Amino acid sequence: MLTILGFTMIATFLVLIMMKKMSPIAALVLIPALFCVFVGKGAHLGDYVIEGVGTLAPTAAMLMFAIVYFGVMIDVGLFDPIVRGILKFCKADPLRIVVGTALLAAIVSLDGDGSTTFMITVSAMYPLYKRLKMSLVVMTGVAATANGVMNTLPWGGPTARAATALKLDAGDIFVPMIPALAVGLVAVIALSYVLGLRERKRLGVLSLTDVLTDEKQLVEEPETETVLVGAGAAASGGPGDGKVRMTKTAGGAGSGTDASDADDEEEDDVRLQGLDPNRPTLRPKLYWFNALLTATLLTAMIMELMPIPVLFVLAAALALTVNFPHIPDQKARLAAHADNVLNVSGMVFAAAVFTGVLQGTGMVDSMAKWLVDGIPDGMGPHMALVTGVLSLPLTYFMSNDGFYFGVLPVLAEAGAAHGVSPLEIARASLVGQPLHMSSPLVPAVYVLVGMAKVEFGDHTKFVVKWAALTSLVVLGAGILFGII
Repeated sequence: MLTILGFTMIATFLVLIMMKKMSPIAALVLIPALFCVFVGKGAHLGDYVIEGVGTLAPTAAMLMFAIVYFGVMIDVGLFDPIVRGILKFCKADPLRIVVGTALLAAIVSLDGDGSTTFMITVSAMYPLYKRLKMSLVVMTGVAATANGVMNTLPWGGPTARAATALKLDAGDIFVPMIPALAVGLVAVIALSYVLGLRERKRLGVLSLTDVLTDEKQLVEEPETETVLVGAGAAASGGPGDGKVRMTKTAGGAGSGTDASDADDEEEDDVRLQGLDPNRPTLRPKLYWFNALLTATLLTAMIMELMPIPVLFVLAAALALTVNFPHIPDQKARLAAHADNVLNVSGMVFAAAVFTGVLQGTGMVDSMAKWLVDGIPDGMGPHMALVTGVLSLPLTYFMSNDGFYFGVLPVLAEAGAAHGVSPLEIARASLVGQPLHMSSPLVPAVYVLVGMAKVEFGDHTKFVVKWAALTSLVVLGAGILFGII
């Protein structure tokens, strides 16, 4: 019964948000609360939620201060050279822009933190997608999939969890997987090329100058963007103002409602001027200080010198103090990023209700046991392949901790009974990460869709098939190379 209720709860959540019948925050809270009552453990709901909040509180703190830190770095111009370099490479060609998104996300993912990757990638690429009226869901899908492949780095989390759970060396798991993961990264770039071709076919090779100087015509004849799953937005602007303003959207780029609201217009205007060389928040004299501070922060994260939330708290406080020594300026910067902070932290704590109920009621354990028990005995010698296939749904519907510490040891034990090495099982368990990064249980994905102003349901409908395909490519390459 717990197994059925668990799968039903997850399916209900996904259907409601993809059909836009509920907001993600409301669905993450109300649906598990209702199913907790169905299970007959409504009296323990408070305990489950508090336990879930306690588990995710460090993640929420990390995301809150990471948004502040990288928001300040964007304000002061640290990433302006990167954006200018991408502009030079992309040349307003949709194909190059989508490929550039994949490359940028993959490079930034070397820090091992998904939220950091998404903040930098979206901040750099969002103005291009908006000015050229490209589909924003393409940006989120490509960035999430690229980050999922790179998330398998030893300091990224899954590899370390697999090594800990099976008492193996992380290097022994990761290093042999490099060829398969490289094939996965090539698959992501190939995917971005195909999606870029589709965008180029729809929009043509455009010129940023033409887009900005043709605003008068756009005002007189506003257009609505046609997007792959209705997650993009049309753009127009007032004559001679040098800005791109929103008209009505097809499907809503972030709220699911008419995005021509005045507040959204003002916010988009500000973000589309991210490269304004005269914006008052620029700190060119402090550029190298900020670059060194960021490099130090990323190095400390990779070396695990301190817990990541603590590193971001310290870095955000130092960045604010040095770049904006006057208190009114600090308050202004915090207020400027408060919207993202509230949305993301709210989503994380709402997800704590979902994960708390899943874990506390025993639904996760029951679902995992049902899946493992359902493996035919004849598949025993092929447990590495089974593990790779199961890693796709299990890491999507479960947290990495739940999968690697709860399910993987059982799979490894079953494999060992048939002579399958725990190393092969551990390597196979990594292939589901491209899909995992778009799971509703991953806090970083809410940073991605929130900053890109894309509905989570739209992102899910678009990315699942491509991320699953990428995972299967990695699995196939691992088998072909004899790694798995």
